[in-house]
This record gives sequence, C-alpha cells and structure tokens, in this order.
Amino acid sequence: MRRTKVILALLWVIMLVCCKTDGIKYQSEGVILGPDMRMCACCGGWLISIETITYRFDSLPAKASIDLLKVTFPMKVLLNWSLSTRPVCTEKLIEIQEIVVNLK
Repeated sequence: MRRTKVILALLWVIMLVCCKTDGIKYQSEGVILGPDMRMCACCGGWLISIETITYRFDSLPAKASIDLLKVTFPMKVLLNWSLSTRPVCTEKLIEIQEIVVNLK
C-alpha cells in the first residue's frame, strides 16, 4: 500500500513539472483570417478577427513562432495587442505584442 502511494505521488509530481505553461496571460482570442488583399492607400498586411471586429496588422513580434507565409487560414490565436498609435492609416490597425497559436 505504501509503495502505491509513493508511485502515485511521484506520478503527480512528474505531471506538475511536465504540464508547465509559459506563464503569459493573453488578453484576447482571435482568428487570423489571412492577408489583406484590398487595393487602397491604407490597406495591406493581415486581417484578424477579435470579438467580432476585424482589425488589420502589419507584422508579428520577432519572437513569434508563426510564419504567416506557410500557415493555413483561418488560424485561431491567443494574443496581447493594442490599437496602433501611428500618425496615419491607423483605422482598425493594431500592434501585436505577443501571439501564440490557440490549440483549443
């Protein structure tokens, strides 16, 4: 009986160590829809839907592991973002600080 408890305790500890998360809390769930193919002065980049609103973004953070040229769209993601503060063409333009693929 004691041996079984020790084995179960060891399995529990191993599970806790192996199931470690990256520790980052993401503010939103989104879906990258694909490239923005519209032909206008303030178009281009990529389209992403966050809480029923479609935004546009120009780039991902350097540490992101997503290659937008090699993925299949739509793609669910978790992200931290803010509205762009650039002086021009900022309508529904966002800047992404952190992003990962949502495996749910």
